[in-house]
Amino acid sequence: MTPCQPSDRGSGTVLVVGGLGLLVTAVVLLAMVGSLLVSSARAASAADLAALAAARELLAGNPCAAAGRVATTNSAELTQCEVHADGSVIVRVAVTVGGRIGRATAVARAGLAP
Repeated sequence: MTPCQPSDRGSGTVLVVGGLGLLVTAVVLLAMVGSLLVSSARAASAADLAALAAARELLAGNPCAAAGRVATTNSAELTQCEVHADGSVIVRVAVTVGGRIGRATAVARAGLAP
């Protein structure tokens, strides 16, 4: 009689399934990082535009209302607007990142020409 030898049959399938699992995990993580980077850039752009709109309205009307309109137009939420005595405005906006990842925020400052 020959001694019992363990069989290696099916071990390749287990390795392929494990490798595919790791690949899918890596792709999902890369997609999440990409979404964060895009949302961060969107928040920065929205903050810059909102600050410029607020600075333009400093003398004519309500700068924070103008900043809020521009932020909303750029799919962002105006979370803070400060008008300073030196003729500058600081705005903070937030952009929701897809899914449950969170929010990207950005701050921008603009003011009247000296």
